[in-house]
Amino acid sequence: MTDTTETHESEAAQQGAISDFGIDTTSRSTSEAVRDYWASVRGGELGSLPALLGLIVLLIVFSSLSESFFTLGNLANLLQQGASITIIAMGLVFVLLLGEIDLSAGTASGVTASVMALDLIHGGNLLGGMGDGVFYVFCGWLVLAVGLSLLMRLWTGVVLSGIALVIALLGVPANAWIGMLLAICVGASIGCITGYLVAKIGIPSFVVTLALFLVWSGVVLQFIGQGGTLGLRDDTIFQVANGNIGTAGSWILCVVAVGGYAALVLNRHFTRLRKGLVAQPTALVLTKIGGLALLAAVATFALTQNRSPSTLVVIAGVPYVVPLVLVLLVIGTFVLDRTSYGRHLYAVGGNKEAARRAGINVEKIRMSVFVIASSAAAIGAIVYSSKVGSVDPNAGGGNTLLMSVGAAVIGGTSLFGGKGRLRDAVIGGAVLAVIANGMGLLKQPSAVVFMVTGLVLLLAASVDALSRRRAATSAR
Repeated sequence: MTDTTETHESEAAQQGAISDFGIDTTSRSTSEAVRDYWASVRGGELGSLPALLGLIVLLIVFSSLSESFFTLGNLANLLQQGASITIIAMGLVFVLLLGEIDLSAGTASGVTASVMALDLIHGGNLLGGMGDGVFYVFCGWLVLAVGLSLLMRLWTGVVLSGIALVIALLGVPANAWIGMLLAICVGASIGCITGYLVAKIGIPSFVVTLALFLVWSGVVLQFIGQGGTLGLRDDTIFQVANGNIGTAGSWILCVVAVGGYAALVLNRHFTRLRKGLVAQPTALVLTKIGGLALLAAVATFALTQNRSPSTLVVIAGVPYVVPLVLVLLVIGTFVLDRTSYGRHLYAVGGNKEAARRAGINVEKIRMSVFVIASSAAAIGAIVYSSKVGSVDPNAGGGNTLLMSVGAAVIGGTSLFGGKGRLRDAVIGGAVLAVIANGMGLLKQPSAVVFMVTGLVLLLAASVDALSRRRAATSAR
């Protein structure tokens, strides 16, 4: 009798929980899911939808105006051209999620590229490449980065800055992989200093990074010299942005990427169904996976065809920058979506004071995003330097920063903080790459390209502001 009573009480408790939290335990049909999505869009939650629609429009327009746009060679070149800006933008997404800004990311990337080039050209002897005074200042800066990271208990900054210091002091023989690692570690050390000034000292990020924009511009000039150029003749460096995976490797990449995505999505989907949590309709999930698989297969098939204009040379395969961007996207998305750090990051971006009262180390989070942004800027600098084959005093200057921030914002990351995904940078980077590439094929002057790009960025910022206003109104 007692067992029966306890069973009925347990069932009643479960039913009560379901009635109280019905939204978490209700399955939706496809029509309901579509209706809910449309309602969220009307409520101001646009996400990357405007950028995706804009990208489709641009593809249609440029393909109709230029016969060369959808050629195999141009499509592969399009992927390689936009990779560096996209990677830097991916790092800036972390900064923008907190409502901060990093105006020094572009010139910081130039510093990392010039250090890498000096290391390779001088056989790992940075002392000989920089000169005594500059080298000692450089090492002191790395020591400072290690010290500041220790004070903030930011162990990633300690390790990466320490690696850069060890490589510099030991004079490790020139090696492309060591050179690229050095560049990334120097980028992290830059982020440590920037983040400390913003998070601990309390200087507004706009002021700090504007000042460092000028500082790093001078450092690049000091490293390279007025009118100088550091050539990169290493084949490994060259292959980063210009090389391609073989045909077999391209198809393996396609299978692994699509299969991995399908496994993760389906595992999450059926786990939610088993636990009685709200989930998208299975048919809709399978449709998304099928669409991605079809798109990936078509793109892989196209890129594995010979796109060389000469019959003596075969150029085929997916460019190396594609798996590079995919790996960074997967890692960054996992960090933001599936780790406590990512949840804390969104919490700080949404309401800094509430996050602090919840026990989150706000200062450490704020410092860490600048380390991530500068490290990503270093990777972007490696890709760009590989593409052009050299580093000059203007490295990272010009429009690098503007395009990178523009890519993140155009893709859907909010300038006000708290809203954005890493894929926004990829989508926004694709939009900017298509604009630059398409305008180039149409032989439009730089003035027109800048005006169109600026208008697209202004439109994206306007959409962000209007969607936030609509979302605030709908929430009342």
